[in-house]
Amino acid sequence: MKNIITQFSRIFVGILFIISGLIKLNDPIGFSYKLAEYFGEPVFNIPFLVPAALSLALFLVIAEVILGVMLLIGYKSTFTIWSLLLMIVFFTFLTFYSAYFDVVKDCGCFGDALKLTPWESFTKDVVLLVLIVILFLNKKLIQPLFEKSVQNVITYASIVLCMFMAVWVLNHLPIIDFRPFKVGNNIQKGMEIPEGAPKSVVAMTFIYKVNGVDTEFSEDDLMNLPDGAEFVDRKDKVITEGYIPPIHDFTMMKDDSDYKDELLLEPKLLMIISYDLTIAEVGGMEKMEKLNQDAKAKGYKVIGMTNSSLDEIQKAQKKYGLTFDYYTCDAIALKTIERANPSIVILDKGTIKQKVHHNDIEDLNL
Repeated sequence: MKNIITQFSRIFVGILFIISGLIKLNDPIGFSYKLAEYFGEPVFNIPFLVPAALSLALFLVIAEVILGVMLLIGYKSTFTIWSLLLMIVFFTFLTFYSAYFDVVKDCGCFGDALKLTPWESFTKDVVLLVLIVILFLNKKLIQPLFEKSVQNVITYASIVLCMFMAVWVLNHLPIIDFRPFKVGNNIQKGMEIPEGAPKSVVAMTFIYKVNGVDTEFSEDDLMNLPDGAEFVDRKDKVITEGYIPPIHDFTMMKDDSDYKDELLLEPKLLMIISYDLTIAEVGGMEKMEKLNQDAKAKGYKVIGMTNSSLDEIQKAQKKYGLTFDYYTCDAIALKTIERANPSIVILDKGTIKQKVHHNDIEDLNL
């Protein structure tokens, strides 16, 4: 029975780590955004690690895949199980912290392919922790499946393939797009809230200064406030999360007006997306004006999309000779649309027809 439980744990943990790692390796930039969220406020407040988020993301996801492979084939089992144990203890701490303090809504364990609530993520990690502890206590039962030379070939080949995949997706786009802005999806439909969808339940707490002391009152207490109470603040706490459409916080702002309803009706709309123009890749930005002219010659309306300030937009337009208008949108929404900075998206009345990295402009079907 001990051997059966150990081998089941070995297969389950190995396969899950490989799947989880490959999903994140498909989109390491997306995972790096999640790590940056942990590094910033209000989580751990260690902003000096934010610039290293992508490097750490690549290391972690490749390590997940390789350790999963090593566990399945029984390669260096002591090192493998120790590494898995340290990794899952770290992840369990992160997911517990996220869930208990409600600071990160999605751990990013399976990228955009599968969204888990903070407590679901923590539960998943606890199960994995138990299984890995079983492996740790029964290390002698984890025997190699092949002779050493074959084990070496499988392990090193896995490393090379993971590194090749990482380089590919960083210089192009994720191989599989799990995001709500994938090709074929319609943005307007993605923003719709179905009739009868559950609404959020929010408890409001009102703070009034009473006799010089800040005092909290519920909504029911407002009709019986003490004389002379002065309003100070209001705090909202979400009791039950309502339906959130797949696409939200999407705007096309210009001169304090939102033009998305108008622009998303365009049959030939080309969006050049740079969530932050100050860190956009120079080589990519230098191609954008030629693309603008080529697209306009074929009847496209060309716009830029960014979260940068008006001053930064004007500096970029001057630096790169850009003649198209920029509209602004929430940075997180723009990062969700595309990972490259800049990148190109073609829309037909709000339906996404094509998305390309700035390295692949020649693949655009204009």
